[in-house]
Amino acid sequence: MKINTFFYCLKQGIRNIFRNILFSLASMATVSACIFLFCMFFSIIMNVKNLVYEAETTVGITVFFDEELDEAGKEAIKQAVLDKGGVKDIKYTSAEEAWESFKEDYLGDKAELLSDAFQDDNPLAHSDSYEIFMVDIEDQQSMAEYISGLSGVREVNYANTVVSALKSANKVISILSIVIISVLFAVSVFLISNTISVAAAFRKRENEIMKLIGATNFMIRAPFVVEGVLIGFIGAALPLAGFYFIYEHINLYLVSQFAGNAISSAFSEIVRLIPVMEIYPVLLMTGLLLGVGMGFFVSFFTIRKHLKV
Repeated sequence: MKINTFFYCLKQGIRNIFRNILFSLASMATVSACIFLFCMFFSIIMNVKNLVYEAETTVGITVFFDEELDEAGKEAIKQAVLDKGGVKDIKYTSAEEAWESFKEDYLGDKAELLSDAFQDDNPLAHSDSYEIFMVDIEDQQSMAEYISGLSGVREVNYANTVVSALKSANKVISILSIVIISVLFAVSVFLISNTISVAAAFRKRENEIMKLIGATNFMIRAPFVVEGVLIGFIGAALPLAGFYFIYEHINLYLVSQFAGNAISSAFSEIVRLIPVMEIYPVLLMTGLLLGVGMGFFVSFFTIRKHLKV
């Protein structure tokens, strides 16, 4: 394509947008809504998946042993669990490690005072345990029931309710996002198609004259395709730019709200969103492709249908 042909098509495409400014704005607004919702749902789904992953790697089945159980018995329990299958990792925590962890987590700088009080006495004696992590968190319940029936097991603790709820929520959000975005996509296609049809009607006489003086089908149709691409591009670029700042400010707000003490800082790790630059490149590329692709294909097929030249 020659450079002057490109600028001619671009100029005519922009002129078509302003000729049908109301239709064009409605099309851009609908595309923007579609892209913004795509960004919102995508970020929610990714953050929920990240929460599920974090939970799956930090929430396990804790197995406590009978006090009289020896090392061979503990090893037998470990082997039985591994033979059951579906286990990602097993970590052993001794009674001494459990006591040190308790002091660090709950007492912080005052841990030495408690150490002086108990000296060589460990309040968590016989609290050594296995921490078992499953490949699939949903297998926790069946594994916990299996372990409870093993000889030498005193107690089994596990909590998969939160993770299961997160997985269920993720499925619901995914389905809901697909439905809503599909509806908006259909509306966007309808509005862009109508915009191109109106533009073609306005320029029907002009196009007939161009055809008579030797203009190719490409030269006649290209401005309408450019119009559709511009509508899709602008409609995608605006929400993508806005979403970057909205997401970043929400993340900073959440972090600032839970800063200051140990409990709040720990909770901030849960509510902290994925850094914007880890998901924005995907959103930017996908959003622009959706917007431009929608504008291109809808305008291309619409003009072939409504402009018989």
